[in-house]
Amino acid sequence: MLASASILMRIRQMSDDLPPTARRIATYFEDHAEEVIRMSITEVAEQTHASEGSIVGLCRRIGVSGFQELKIMLSRDLVEPMRLIHEDLRESDTVADVSEHVFAAHIASLQETHKLLSAKTLGRAVDLVRTAKRVEVYGIGSAAPIAQDLAYRLLQLGYQAKAVTDSHIQAVSASMTDSATAVVTISHSGSTMETVMATKLAREAGARTIGITRMGKSPLSRHCEIVLHTIANETRYRPEAMSSRVAQLAIIDTLVSCCALADARRSISKLQLTARVLAGKRF
Repeated sequence: MLASASILMRIRQMSDDLPPTARRIATYFEDHAEEVIRMSITEVAEQTHASEGSIVGLCRRIGVSGFQELKIMLSRDLVEPMRLIHEDLRESDTVADVSEHVFAAHIASLQETHKLLSAKTLGRAVDLVRTAKRVEVYGIGSAAPIAQDLAYRLLQLGYQAKAVTDSHIQAVSASMTDSATAVVTISHSGSTMETVMATKLAREAGARTIGITRMGKSPLSRHCEIVLHTIANETRYRPEAMSSRVAQLAIIDTLVSCCALADARRSISKLQLTARVLAGKRF
């Protein structure tokens, strides 16, 4: 791990010894560090006229494991430490201030995600899920609980749905999907290697694919037939911000509700059955 204030200096020191493509990427990192924190690897590749592999290669040359770690290190160079907890917070904030800032960030994220949500795209996603014989939901890390929630909600409606949150099982399961399978992948960055690979394998196997991810181009988007975008306003300096998960939960709640309403009688029957089964598990 590099020292917290050394990443830009390391890039500058190594720049002259880099081959042309790597030097071009390094120069872009130097000149646009603030913007890079908010970009996906696909967007940087387009801006630098380089491949994603070249970007990862440069990251490793300068001592980080990949593009996501580079963004974390850049944020530590550029941002005061308190903003790594939450972008709008200051060390002098009171409990009331913290509450105000956090709720405001979540509300703004929901509002912006709602504005971005296309009824046509959502309708296509609903049709894809409803016509599938089985649904697999992929998510790793902070996206795993969101994936599990979506699978559980669909299971309650009578769908053959499961969440796959282990990267090895994802890969195997994805390779065994087919055209009767709907795959929903949840990744805020859209750049998580394991879930991107699983989605790619599923698409190649013939599965219908849906991505729930941030606005903008990303590796995940390339392998998704349908993309439902989220916007998280306080994620500029942190790759795993809570507002992204709040927006993801709103998206899956909307998706599940639309699936339920599309066949209300069946949905009510399944939900009543679920309620009876779970009643015995409560005091």
